[in-house]
Amino acid sequence: MEDVPVLIIGGGPVGLTASILLSQAGVRSLLVERHPGTAIHPKARGINARSMEMYRQCGVETAIRQAGLPPERAGFIVWARTLAGEEIERRVPWRSGPQSTAVSPVRNCLCAQDDLEPVLRAFAERQPGARLRFSTEVMACEQDDTAITATLVDRASGTQERVRAQYAIAADGAQSTIRQQLGVPMLGQENVYDSVNILLNADLRPWTADRPAALYFIEHPKMRGTFLTINGIDRWGFLVNSLAAYGYTASDFTPERSAELVRTAAGVADLDVKILGVVPWTASARVAERYRTGRIFLAGDAAHEMPPTGGFGMNTGVQDVHNLAWKLACVLRGAASQRLLDTYHDERQPLGQTITQQSLNNAISMGRLNRAAGTAGARPEYLNEQGMIFGAQYESSAVVPDGTAPTAVANPITDYVPSARPGGRAPHVWLERGGQRLSTIDLIRNDFVLLTAPAGKAWYAAAQPLGLRTISIGDGELANSDGQWLETYGLDETGAVLVRPDGYVGWRSRGMTADPSATLGEAMTSIMGRLHLPSSAGEVALSYGDGGVKSAK
Repeated sequence: MEDVPVLIIGGGPVGLTASILLSQAGVRSLLVERHPGTAIHPKARGINARSMEMYRQCGVETAIRQAGLPPERAGFIVWARTLAGEEIERRVPWRSGPQSTAVSPVRNCLCAQDDLEPVLRAFAERQPGARLRFSTEVMACEQDDTAITATLVDRASGTQERVRAQYAIAADGAQSTIRQQLGVPMLGQENVYDSVNILLNADLRPWTADRPAALYFIEHPKMRGTFLTINGIDRWGFLVNSLAAYGYTASDFTPERSAELVRTAAGVADLDVKILGVVPWTASARVAERYRTGRIFLAGDAAHEMPPTGGFGMNTGVQDVHNLAWKLACVLRGAASQRLLDTYHDERQPLGQTITQQSLNNAISMGRLNRAAGTAGARPEYLNEQGMIFGAQYESSAVVPDGTAPTAVANPITDYVPSARPGGRAPHVWLERGGQRLSTIDLIRNDFVLLTAPAGKAWYAAAQPLGLRTISIGDGELANSDGQWLETYGLDETGAVLVRPDGYVGWRSRGMTADPSATLGEAMTSIMGRLHLPSSAGEVALSYGDGGVKSAK
């Protein structure tokens, strides 16, 4: 029987990202996917800036951008009666506008899932300690207090084998077999509206080239549909929503009927259309009651089903495993207790509920749930959710509160104020090194990093026994000429901030304390879920190098 630290069930973007993150944290994993290869339909397309920050941290950002469309090819959102007809509204989403660069050095990316997955797969397969097996299905997954035993079936040969793992990540989709085996209830609304995705070839440039958009929403008396930009030339998706409200069923969408509807939505009766595929699906707005059951963790669509309005499904999923991977690595190394793993549910499940509800609110505002006469456009929050993308605020034992209150904003969905309050994303500030500009985001790797103010040298000495990477900002090699670093991070000249491997602040001290070694040691002890201070540095040290974990013991 094969033994592996982590079994990943599902080879979509979430599972592939989990494989990459675990490898870079020095953890061996086995990924199994029941399909013979990566996605053959576009499915999800939008990767928001927070997810791209994560992929930048992994080293795969450039490859993803090369597989996707440049930002200028999809800068608008358009509503029209038909593609060639009356335009109702044109919107520049916040996330595509110039103001987004003030929040992050990384832009969002439009990359269809069938283009994204091969990039992630190739990158994952190059990582040390990663194994990926396609055409392999998990038929049973049993666990006890010490391990998980999974029965795998090779779908090509029918042969069975058993694998033993210490932990498993179930990223096996909205109909997750693992979630059903565990009996985890889903909270929320099921089957809120029905849809069909149509993949097609047609040259739509005469009606799109002068207004390059990610989405062209069609409000036609016969249907509510959306042209989805894939390559912006001749490869498109076409989404038809609210089938029952318009008198359609999924069985109506034969290739011939689908081509006819595409011509109707385009407003071009003689449009040359080739239908490549038709996939019916139903949107739900549900979140798993619990993300952890023993040694098994739900992630991605297995943990949350949400309408695609806003493009948060895949992004929430890959950020789930960004939160989970480093915690698994710490526990597997013996640097943290099981309590740290409980914080995965504590941090991600409430956020999953919020994002799912807001995605549903977007869908309602767009008339997706009915055939409301005169409904066109969307609520102002739609595609302007910078607060939801960057402003998540975790509360768990993996965060040490500093007594400050959350920043007040008028609308937490749209509004984001950069803050290094513990539990929030470490904000972007421009720095300089050797005449080159870099962001605080670029200081985050797959380890804990202690960022100290210019007069906070005592923090460096306190961090060394704990094996923490420490960077001083403003006293030499790394400068902040505009002075925004201390103000944005809420520090005086002697303060420090501890940033977790997922880029979220775990602890902050505005200034120097009487005993910085004890202060920092207690913070690490709390984050790692230990009940006592370490008796030796090796108990909490986290030293990562070149993709492998180096123990301080």
